[in-house]
Amino acid sequence: MLAGGARTGHAAPTAPVLARELCAALATSVDATATGAGPLFIASYQPGPKEREVPLALRSTAFTYDNALAIIALVACGDTDRARRIGAAFVHALDNDRSFRDGRVRNAYRAGAVRTNEAALLPGWWDAAAARWAEDPYQDGSATGNVAWVALASLTLHQATGNTDDLAVARRALGWIESHTRAAGGVGFTGGLYGYDPAQVRLGWASTEHNVDIAAAAGWHARISGDARMADMAKAARGFLDAALAGDIGCFVLGTVPAFPGADLAAGPLPLGPMADAGHLALDTQLWPHLLLDAAPAWSPTLGCVERRFAVPGGYDFDNDRDGLWVEGTAQAALTLQATGHPARAAELLAGLRAHRAAGGWLLATPAARLTTGLTIGPDSRTPDFFYFNRPHLGATAWTALAALGWNPFTGRHAR
Repeated sequence: MLAGGARTGHAAPTAPVLARELCAALATSVDATATGAGPLFIASYQPGPKEREVPLALRSTAFTYDNALAIIALVACGDTDRARRIGAAFVHALDNDRSFRDGRVRNAYRAGAVRTNEAALLPGWWDAAAARWAEDPYQDGSATGNVAWVALASLTLHQATGNTDDLAVARRALGWIESHTRAAGGVGFTGGLYGYDPAQVRLGWASTEHNVDIAAAAGWHARISGDARMADMAKAARGFLDAALAGDIGCFVLGTVPAFPGADLAAGPLPLGPMADAGHLALDTQLWPHLLLDAAPAWSPTLGCVERRFAVPGGYDFDNDRDGLWVEGTAQAALTLQATGHPARAAELLAGLRAHRAAGGWLLATPAARLTTGLTIGPDSRTPDFFYFNRPHLGATAWTALAALGWNPFTGRHAR
């Protein structure tokens, strides 16, 4: 049973008001980042209510996932011109990586206007104590899901404009995933690459969330192009989802445990390790499969898993420790509930989310001072070190705009 019941009825007027507010906030963010019409990346975070500045390691960071979401949300807002500015920045990054020529997408880029006469800039900061330029090994890497989100953003642009170059960008991104992360055995894709140039390593685990992203992007591309290779990628990713469903509890597990952590890049396709246990779960892993075209009926129990294991006052937590509200995930839940026939509960969540807008118009990542996820950022982490903080977040803002607009980023269609 859904929290509050599976009520039906018309959505409250919160959604259209919130959609207008967030579309305007996203447009303002593009304009404030760089004047003119040139390519740009938007910084992922703004200073929180008790901060004067974003921490140094994030100050110049435009996460790929957040910016891909911003493209999709801007298109959903009817603001294709601004969306294309971010899309052009990704095209430049694909063509002008500073170290590699394999068409990869990094996990983050330097926020601001993109200088097209040089290699794509990565985030970083001056470490005064060490008297050196510092970078983050995760930001320099290429997580499979992030690459797939660039493909989804490019497919969204193609749908909006008919520009075949956008379809080609999606094909390049998906081709990189196929070449670098396809698991041995024909089912699923591994986590991507991690580390500093040029000695990056392959991640030996596979993520359920990443495989949702691939199923969506490759399936969408296959429907447009008729490309059998794309159709096979989508089938392999969906097969992983079926394997990741823990039927005894009705929840998707996070993915597999590492079979070969830090695997050498020269190795062939990696075999998948066993599925992770169900002691630690993630919210988005339960929600996103329901946004896929032709979601499998066997997956339907995971909506109940969301209510049983993630519900907190005002929405849902990132994971099942229930230590606070995750704004982005609650927006994802609102959209998923629309798509699965629960508009009243979706409207209730959206009304609550509006209270978490910061003064500048973005949504806070969390109202908590710090929200745990139980996840590690990289293979060199010894304890969980991935957190969300009480500061405005581009990803939370874009997801909430999508939920308010009822726009499904996995299909390019309205969810209701």
